[in-house]
Amino acid sequence: MFESLDITSAYPLFYLLWQLVLLLALLDMTDRRRSPASMIAWFFVIFSLPYIGVLLYFFLGRRKLAKTPFKADFSHARDDTPSAFSPIETVLHRHGIPPATEHNAFELIDDGKAAFGALHKAMREAQRSIWLAAYIFDTDEVMRMLIDTLRRKAQQGVDVRLLIDAVGSAGLYMNPSRLKPLEDAGIKIEFFMPLRPFLRNTHFNLRLHRKIYLFDDTTVYSGGMNLSRDYFGPDDDPLRWNDLMFRIEGPAVAYYRRIFISDWNFSSERIIEETGVVPKPAGKERLQVVPSGPDIATDALYDALLNAIFNARERIWIATPYFIPDETTMHALRIAHIKGVDIRLITPEKPDHPIFEIARSSYMREIAEWGGTIAIYAEKMLHAKAILIDDDHVIVGTLNFDQRSLFLNYEVVCIGHAGQIHTAVDRWMRALFPKCELGLKPATKRRRLIENLGRIVAPQL
Repeated sequence: MFESLDITSAYPLFYLLWQLVLLLALLDMTDRRRSPASMIAWFFVIFSLPYIGVLLYFFLGRRKLAKTPFKADFSHARDDTPSAFSPIETVLHRHGIPPATEHNAFELIDDGKAAFGALHKAMREAQRSIWLAAYIFDTDEVMRMLIDTLRRKAQQGVDVRLLIDAVGSAGLYMNPSRLKPLEDAGIKIEFFMPLRPFLRNTHFNLRLHRKIYLFDDTTVYSGGMNLSRDYFGPDDDPLRWNDLMFRIEGPAVAYYRRIFISDWNFSSERIIEETGVVPKPAGKERLQVVPSGPDIATDALYDALLNAIFNARERIWIATPYFIPDETTMHALRIAHIKGVDIRLITPEKPDHPIFEIARSSYMREIAEWGGTIAIYAEKMLHAKAILIDDDHVIVGTLNFDQRSLFLNYEVVCIGHAGQIHTAVDRWMRALFPKCELGLKPATKRRRLIENLGRIVAPQL
């Protein structure tokens, strides 16, 4: 039967189909108004990896999701702008992000041992619900202590839910048997964006990077810490990553609950109804909860950050493990520096992935060439994310200062407009500077070439 099959005769048809797929990819990029840098990066991938590259684009290249009945729209466009709003609040408001709430309590936790103790205490004391959403959920020896508590609480009738990213926790996703004791205890578990080719919710590149640890609808913990021994534990560990977690009580907690419900409903396709109950006042902080990602119709957080950079008068201090901004943000930072704004970047000596170290170096050298301060933290991996702008605004949460966080991941931040939150983050950053080395080591011509080429693939990282 196969003797008469001439493979070479099918090649023209195959080539024609290939050209058609390339055209469809180009039209899709154009229709989605991708930036030139993003388009160049994707064409670099497509032509570097023939055939495979196009498939990667259609699996990984989308960054906004179509509306679905299981995913609530967090934002609603508004035309009115109260005169009391600051520039950053004005941009968020016009994008439809709910305004800041008054009378919140805020506590910054910058120690892994203290973070573990706070989370464990909140779990033990929970009476009604424990809802946890994380990029990484591990079952290591540290987490087993918390898992035992979660099982006991579920057996006592507490509503315990775990929402875990399928890529961030790929080991558990591929081998979920480790989660069976939790499910047997009554804990509800969902994986976010499962890896199911050609089926619903299959967007490999759009990951849940939010960390929301919600207790009894009254207290929330968030920040950069995932649920793993790399981030916290009952004892001091010199190898543990340097990261931040924070606790909020008060009306702002209602927005974290709303985001968790939206993510849970999307993953489970089972609706949890929003109660609309707002937690009681608990402090003096004015806080604004801002999600970003594929489920937000616009790039509200990105636009607000750009506006804040342009309006900065005195300082922009950034702490981030991954510094891979887009060209617009770099240009905004350069203009701020020209105006005399103090630009400082605190970042680890070596990120946890070597490719990020190469991709970020070109941007860091550029800032150093302007005269900005590059503070290299060499003690351990610095995984914290925080941005201070003047004495007016502070942004803390899950957002890295890179294009993946700004345009692809599901993220959530808390923006403080002055107050204790600003004082706490300012104190934490100032304590880091003496532990850092200033400036970058000189690079050879070959190294500089590799770093500059890294900008081509930076939008995909």
